Amino acid sequence: MSAITSFKRAIKQSKDDLELKYKQLGSDAKSNMSVVRTDVINYLAHVIKKKNSTPRYLEIGVRNPEHNFNKVEIIEKYSVDPGLEYEKNPVYFQLTSDDFFKQMTSHDFELFGKKFDLIFIDGLHKATQVQKDIKNSLNHLSNDGFIILHDCNPPTEWHARSDFAYKWTPAEASWNGTTWKAFVQARHFDDLQSCCIDSDWGIGLISKAYKLGRPSAKLDEFFEFDYFEENREQLLGLITFEDFKRFIE
Repeated sequence: MSAITSFKRAIKQSKDDLELKYKQLGSDAKSNMSVVRTDVINYLAHVIKKKNSTPRYLEIGVRNPEHNFNKVEIIEKYSVDPGLEYEKNPVYFQLTSDDFFKQMTSHDFELFGKKFDLIFIDGLHKATQVQKDIKNSLNHLSNDGFIILHDCNPPTEWHARSDFAYKWTPAEASWNGTTWKAFVQARHFDDLQSCCIDSDWGIGLISKAYKLGRPSAKLDEFFEFDYFEENREQLLGLITFEDFKRFIE
């Protein structure tokens, strides 16, 4: 066997081993669904109701409302989605989140001046958009409110690819996007507290009032995934749902 043939076989074996590893990591993450986003949102609604009997909920990025929105146990709730992925799009505001928040500054808008107690961000999973959604949400969040984000803990770099279209990868159709970058950046804001529940692809929580935690690893200027992988727990503030509930209560 020639040296070149041996080298090609070694490269192929390394590639196959890597893909197998990533598929296993993705499978492990997919099975980690003991607690899903709806559970966390409804728990936080219970917490909010102790101070405010009529909380207000906003969901950004709904797709099919049967997946989460309709299961949220709050009477006054609003949904925002442009309907690019779900033709029926039975949401309250058929808008992009950018257009919605722009409307929020208009005196003619029905929600002008109102604050939300819970804002769930699950729209376009690109860091630039999630960053805007976080900043806009903070402007319309009540003092004791929470921002909740989905897909903050991608198990592999394949899951954290920037474009969903490239789905012929070891991650297959699972896509968390680059949401993690915006969440990690927001965790370093001086006036915010945050953590991430280690379930359902990572459920990020941001608060102005509750001492949820601060990142114990420095912010990586270039957001390299290798650095994220090495410091995942510290950057995200990973916590179990049970520990989070004990902490809040």
